[in-house]
Amino acid sequence: MNFFDTEVTLSGEWRAPHQMLDAQVIRGGKSLHDGDVAKSLGIGGAPIEAPTHFSQFDPLAVLTWGTTWFERGCVSGHFQTMVVEGEHVRATLTTRGETHATIHAEKADGTTVMSGTASIGPNHPTTELGGRLRALGDPGGLFVVDRMQVGATMHLSDGAVISMDGHNGNLYPFTLREKLERITEPHPWYTDEGAPSSPWGRPILPIEMLSVLANKVEPPWPVRTPSIGLFLDLEIRLVAGPLFVDEPYAVDSTIVGRGQSRRTESYWTRTTLSSFENGEVVAEVLLHSGVFKESFPGYPRDRLV
Repeated sequence: MNFFDTEVTLSGEWRAPHQMLDAQVIRGGKSLHDGDVAKSLGIGGAPIEAPTHFSQFDPLAVLTWGTTWFERGCVSGHFQTMVVEGEHVRATLTTRGETHATIHAEKADGTTVMSGTASIGPNHPTTELGGRLRALGDPGGLFVVDRMQVGATMHLSDGAVISMDGHNGNLYPFTLREKLERITEPHPWYTDEGAPSSPWGRPILPIEMLSVLANKVEPPWPVRTPSIGLFLDLEIRLVAGPLFVDEPYAVDSTIVGRGQSRRTESYWTRTTLSSFENGEVVAEVLLHSGVFKESFPGYPRDRLV
């Protein structure tokens, strides 16, 4: 394993990530990634999907921990500012010990896009989202996610799989091949042509695509509609990776928390991805999803700030 005995900061190149969710459909309606919807909520443009930013940390993490990053890496991020296509983003990783680092992404003007942690398992220090989830208190009165119950579960009996040219559903209206054509950090190990050079001999899924795998089938959570959602926080943890193209995985999701802020109500979902062959958990995805209060027509006007 490669690691630094003292703190070292690594910065990536400036990248201009692409927006690939303009045709996304959630709960039967358009999403925040539609320009008109974004404008209606006072957002300057259709934002880029949050997991896209995770790819910019991969080269920095591989420099720090080698290929172990694709096997037992964890990236945990709190999103602070939306990015629209045409803006440039730079990722930074600062080591905090042998297996742990802090991460930061910013725009060209210095605005923070996201911050969080990166680490190598199996014994991860407290992650960015782990700390935030533990700090949750009583969410108070809820009006959009009020019917959601902590402990509710969803199991996909057929699991989920990502192939090069297969459609990834209404939530992710692009193929893996299309993503690889526009990903900020391409790698030969993601492709059929380059896979033989990898330690595993098969094309692996980019870490950002594990979010797609976990949410490929829209879960039946009882969020009141019409309403517009967004990703607030995301953590992707590889337990026994990497995950492979064309490999089906069992998907099990559980609601693990609820909350609210000035502008959103929110819920936390933990999804495990497991091998169909032996039942081994290969990855976990912890997602904090928000819903704009003002986007729900039935929201009490006196509760909007």
